[in-house]
Amino acid sequence: MAYEINEQKKIGLGLIGFGIFFTFLGVLLFFDRGLLALGNILWLAGVALLLGWRSTLQLFTDRTNYKGSLSFLLGLFLLFVRWPVVGIILELCGCVFLFGGFWPSVKACLFQIPVFGWILQYPLLVSCTLAFLGF
Repeated sequence: MAYEINEQKKIGLGLIGFGIFFTFLGVLLFFDRGLLALGNILWLAGVALLLGWRSTLQLFTDRTNYKGSLSFLLGLFLLFVRWPVVGIILELCGCVFLFGGFWPSVKACLFQIPVFGWILQYPLLVSCTLAFLGF
């Protein structure tokens, strides 16, 4: 099963990657609000470019996804009003509710990344490496 990745989707994947990186860095640096906000903005822009503007709007406003949309937006609001820990937890729950059906597509896109995709194809290698590193 081949998925076509055009330039807009590549940029979207890059923005999502940077968004996750800045969010991770913000959590690592004791929930720094600036880095968390930057990560959220980059992540949302990446999702919009990856899915398309209309599909993203339909995703967040679809009646079946109200629980995930409300959770994500409430988490984003709590992040901006200086409750970053609760905000991040709500955002993660919202992402799971919103994007639960997309995991096979995300997995297929991750497999196409040159080195990272090769590593992901061997889960035993990944688990042994993580066990060796102490994770």
